[in-house]
This record gives sequence, structure tokens and C-alpha cells, in this order.
Amino acid sequence: MAAAAPSDPVHPGSTGSIMATDSCNAAVQCVQIGPRCIGPGQRAYVIAEAGVNHNGSIGEALRMVDAARQAGADAVKFQAFKATRLASRLAEQAAYQKDAAGAPSQVEMLERLELKAGEFARLKQHCDGAGIEFLATPFGVEDLRILLDLGVRAVKIASPDIVNRPLLEAAAESRLPMLLSTGASEAWEIDRAHDLLWRQWRVPLVLLHCVSSYPTKLEHANLGRIRALRQRYGCPAGFSDHTTEPSAGALAVAAGASILEKHFTLDRSQPGPDQGFSLLPAELAEYVCQARLAEAAMGDGGLDLGPIEREVRSVSRCSVVTGEDIPAGGVIGRHMLAVKRPGLGISPWQIDEVAGRRAKQHISADTPITWDMLD
Repeated sequence: MAAAAPSDPVHPGSTGSIMATDSCNAAVQCVQIGPRCIGPGQRAYVIAEAGVNHNGSIGEALRMVDAARQAGADAVKFQAFKATRLASRLAEQAAYQKDAAGAPSQVEMLERLELKAGEFARLKQHCDGAGIEFLATPFGVEDLRILLDLGVRAVKIASPDIVNRPLLEAAAESRLPMLLSTGASEAWEIDRAHDLLWRQWRVPLVLLHCVSSYPTKLEHANLGRIRALRQRYGCPAGFSDHTTEPSAGALAVAAGASILEKHFTLDRSQPGPDQGFSLLPAELAEYVCQARLAEAAMGDGGLDLGPIEREVRSVSRCSVVTGEDIPAGGVIGRHMLAVKRPGLGISPWQIDEVAGRRAKQHISADTPITWDMLD
């Protein structure tokens, strides 16, 4: 049974100076990360999640920056933590970590995956030079301070920390845009975090749908939750993708995702907890390509005639034609009319307005009727 929701009322939506409208006409606040505006109607923001797939090697991490840029990602993201601050010796590993990490405990696994504070500075500098946004997920307040000192332009908070109030409040104090994953959360926990970050701090917020199962089968992706998050909270929503499917990003875009976050690696055969469900660089490039095709396929959602349809419309529409010869001055009966292609004459919608009129001129059978032929 789910836990009871907090007693405070839930704020149903956000307001802000930059607004967009989703398919249900709900106001959605767009979020700015550097030069990019993130929200409905905008190009999806693709984050290549390097995570800990560098295995603690700054050289590998730098190569991952270049691979992410070449694949067409907008940002590359790492994870900032100190193992002994993040986990105690009692912390167990998840099953997928035990199978892949090759470490006897969670803290020992994490120690092998750390990057030093100075190494994050090198990564930030390399990203700036490569023209890709540098992002990192802090797992504690100390880690957050390291990133803020580097001048990051947004803060990503991982799903487990949706209940980490000290970290959320420290990030909110920065006034930077926040990307908050919602994996393994109850609905009331998302409500509570949104209430804190938006109602109390007015943080520009993006909520990322996430399934905390590694890897996630596509049939368990629950992509409908993306739109549900956007409509409930009035902020952009995205997808932190733990599937192994290159098509999942495109499906998420079609489901309304404004941000995609996808793990990648330079070599899936390396040890590490996240390697097995990560994409190789060529697969990441295909992932981005499919997401862009999905954006193009979605179009603008307008209901009016599209320019590329005009030719087929002109040859496939019908009009009112004469079913027999009609003499000049003759009264046109309904039985004298037919509906045929092409659509050069009066629309079949108006056939009853033609019946009963007199012909100004002789009209041969099988002729499209126009208004100037009628009295």
C-alpha cells in the first residue's frame, strides 16, 4: 500500500516569464540552460550520461566528452561524489551492481569510480572548448559546492535524492535550473519535492521520468508518465532512459519529453555497474538521430492543410458535376447531379444549394459545375 500523501495542498502548476502550451493547453514554464530553452515546442535537450563509465580515469572521461559531442548530444554529464561520504560500509549493492562492478561492497565499488575535484575542473574546461554543456550530478552538499565553484549552469539531482532535503535546499539556493529525476518515487514524494522547489524556492524545474531498474525493458518504460508529470506540475518533463533500445529516445520525444538523458560508454566490455545498459558512441549517435527524426515527425500539431498535401488534394477531391445534359434555362434537379473528381467545381458539401437553380447556359453531361454557370 502506498504511503499517505502529505497534508499540504499540491500546487498544480508553475508560472514564469517564459511560457509554452502543451497539448491540453496547460501553461508550462520553459527552462533556460545556457543558450537553450527547454520546454514544449523546443528541440529536445539530449544529455549524454557518462556517469561513472570512465571507471575513475580522467583520460577516459575526457575521451567521453569528445564522443558525446560527436554523437550530437547537447550536454555530457558525470557524477560527483566521495565514496565515503555517500555510502557507509554497511551499504549493500543492488543485484545489477554485484554482477558487473566486481567489488565486494558498495563503498568499495564507488571508490573505484570517483573523480577528484581538480579533474572535474579539467572536464569543465574541456567541455567549454568542445562546445558541449558540462553537467554533473552531485550526491551531497560538498559535491554540489565543487560544481557551483566551476560555474555549472544547471544542477541535476538523481532519483534517490528526491528525499534529500539538505541537498535539494542547497541546490535551490543556487537559483540554477534543476533537473530532478523521479525514479522509484511515490507520487506524494514528487509532490513534496515540487512543493519545496517551486512553491518555496521558485527554482526553474524539469522533472525527469525515470524507471529505476537496470536495464529497463521497453515494455516497462511507462512513457505516458512523461506527459502526466508535465500536466500535473506545469513544468517541462523528460526521460532519464535506462533501456538498451536506441529507439526509446524517439518514443519518449513522441510522448512529450523535452529532455533525454542516456548512458553511454566507450567500451561495454569494461567493468562497471552501468556499462551493460549503456550505448556505444555509434549507438548514441543513432539515438540522437532517431530523436531528431521523431521531433520532425511530430510537427507543430496544427490541424490546417499542410503545403505538401495540396497536390493530392487537388486531384483527389470531388466536385458537383452534371449527370446528364442540362439545357440553358433548365431547372437543375437533384437527380441530374453527381459527385466526381476532380475538385474543380462546387464542393459536394453544397450540392443541395445547386439543386433547384437554373442553368445560365447549356451544360454538357459530366461537367464540373461552377457558380457562374447558374442563375
